Amino acid sequence: MPATRIKIGLYISVLLAVFVLASYKLYRRNDTQPLQKDEVLIKAMVQGLSQAHYQPERLDDAFSKRVFDLYLKRVDGSKKFLLATDVQQLRQYQNDIDNQIIRGTHEYLDLSTKLMGQRVKDVQGIYRDILAKPFDFTVAESFETEADKVTFAATPVAQREEWRKFLKYQTMVRLSEIMDEQAKKKDKPLASTNAKPSEATVSSPVLNAEQMEVEARKRVLKYFNDYFHDLEQTEAADRLAMYANVIANTYDPHTEYFAPRQKDDFDIAMTGRFEGIGATLQEKDGNIRVNDIVPGSASYRQGELKAGDIILRVAQGADEPVSVEGWRLDKAITLIRGRKNTEVRLTVRKPDNSTKIIPIVRDVVVIEETYAQSATINDNGNKLGYIKLPNFYADFNDNGGRSSAADVKKELEKLKAENVKGIVLDLRFNGGGSLQDAVEMAGLFIDSGPVVQVRGSQGAATVLNDRDPRVQYSGPLIVLVNKYSASASEILAAAIQDYKRGVIMGSASTYGKGTVQRIIDLDDALPAEFNSIKPFGSLKLTIQKFYRINGGSTQFKGVVPDIILPDAYSYLDQGEKSQEYALKWDEIAPARYRPWAGNPPIDKLRQASLARVNSNASFKQLSDMVQRMVKRKDDTKVSLQLASYRTEQQLAKVEADKYEAIQNAAQPMTIAPLAFDLRQIGADTIKVNRAARFVKPLTKDITLREAVAVLHDEI
Repeated sequence: MPATRIKIGLYISVLLAVFVLASYKLYRRNDTQPLQKDEVLIKAMVQGLSQAHYQPERLDDAFSKRVFDLYLKRVDGSKKFLLATDVQQLRQYQNDIDNQIIRGTHEYLDLSTKLMGQRVKDVQGIYRDILAKPFDFTVAESFETEADKVTFAATPVAQREEWRKFLKYQTMVRLSEIMDEQAKKKDKPLASTNAKPSEATVSSPVLNAEQMEVEARKRVLKYFNDYFHDLEQTEAADRLAMYANVIANTYDPHTEYFAPRQKDDFDIAMTGRFEGIGATLQEKDGNIRVNDIVPGSASYRQGELKAGDIILRVAQGADEPVSVEGWRLDKAITLIRGRKNTEVRLTVRKPDNSTKIIPIVRDVVVIEETYAQSATINDNGNKLGYIKLPNFYADFNDNGGRSSAADVKKELEKLKAENVKGIVLDLRFNGGGSLQDAVEMAGLFIDSGPVVQVRGSQGAATVLNDRDPRVQYSGPLIVLVNKYSASASEILAAAIQDYKRGVIMGSASTYGKGTVQRIIDLDDALPAEFNSIKPFGSLKLTIQKFYRINGGSTQFKGVVPDIILPDAYSYLDQGEKSQEYALKWDEIAPARYRPWAGNPPIDKLRQASLARVNSNASFKQLSDMVQRMVKRKDDTKVSLQLASYRTEQQLAKVEADKYEAIQNAAQPMTIAPLAFDLRQIGADTIKVNRAARFVKPLTKDITLREAVAVLHDEI
């Protein structure tokens, strides 16, 4: 076992010991009152965080104020429910939350829950009444869309007026959409009278102005009916989980509390696997509806469950079925998912209104889109390779799952067999994942040496090394990033940049998450005395920062690419800098490393790329669009006059159409799945279609096109 994995294992053991010690202190209190789950959860979590977090917080008034502000924002961030008097009433606890945690109480949570419950009931009457009457979209008035620029309503009358404008804005947006739909209908030619009966559709009638306004209000009413239905299903456990998560988030944005079912979702995202039936579900009109069946899954093999079926009841094997009608989706999923080789019996209503009991034996479900995938690009006589890595997945529980580093190694082998002359590794929108896989993946492109430095709150930094002198791929390399490339993506990009092993290309900087987290299962950490009130869920806490081998942190600042390209998302205030209570940037001593001998001529490549980008119509149009988006983002007050809104939307559409036209006019790149993959796929139409879906959007990707051009320059 590698030394780094041994150290990580020891660190987790130490963390568990810290939490067990904290919980015993909690358990051995002086009074004889039975411990409640909420008290145990909050106390054990905070005591553990106070000792194990990278930057522990003192339980004082400053801590209390942070929790107060963040929870208020999470509870009513839009400022549509609570009145100013409610907020003033809550402020009595602004400096007392630290004391409440010590006492084992949560008066702030209790009062905010009570006040929100009452205001939600009040608003339900308001929105239905307002939407019962038509709006006049010729009146000169405006609506502020940015919550930070408004205050809590002073009176119920002021609150109603705010909701009137809000609902008018929502209706105006939908009315504009309906008007566009109607315009398309008028332009659409009449359907052929020779159409087969199975192909015939009953077209909806063309609506007049009054009917369109009525339909827009109906759609808004439907949306808010569903929204309030979800609010009504919020349980005490949900509110406690949100409160616990807010407390965790005040340490830093990546320290989080996971309720038991939230931890399951996190594991799925990190591994691309889960155990269940293999059906994607959605909540619609109070029903749990089957949206799709995952190819190759247990449901797919059983064959009776179909898209469009509505799940009425769920039974575990021969047990009594439980009705899930009217349930929230996440709650229903906890019953439907389950361990491999266990049976679930679903009572479903078919589209013809017949009901059927469908027994399904659960199995491992694999989400193929999670994993690394590659293709070849044939351009100007050169065959190049492309690898897309959605995240740094790993099987943290050793259940036979896949490793992103091992998969990328396989993709490199396949591309080498295709005799590619250069490779683009795409880490755009890759939010990170396994630190160990990032280290191993860097080792595929360099000979042995340090990859990243990791340091806890105390002591010297630990250098994580690639100890394998073999280089899996030594040719020209481009790494694509954007502002949503985070964590492990930044480790890999920074290592490639520091070694001068390849060229980093993308938006002005990456996300800026330079911290390391570990997940503690609170049920494992808390002793058997608490078994009667388990499960408690899990805590993901920041325990270390990582640093580049040049000594600088990626935290807060991210990685600045060697070649910066215009980016459609650059107008958004996203990234670590925009997060509340983010840890700051710092640096440590650099590690000892030797840059790649055949490093690319970065300055020359940058100048050639800049010249191309400046003369490229697509990038020019993209830059213009971004500037307009920045302006619109800052102008948060919108007119509630339909004509003005439609004019703005039309201008935006004209510009978007220009960009699309320029894109479509460009010669598409020739991109194809690998010959090896095509042989493996054979005649499997599902896999053939998946491969086609993967390749299609890449052919017109202007950022990828420029990466290919840079590879040509280097070659």
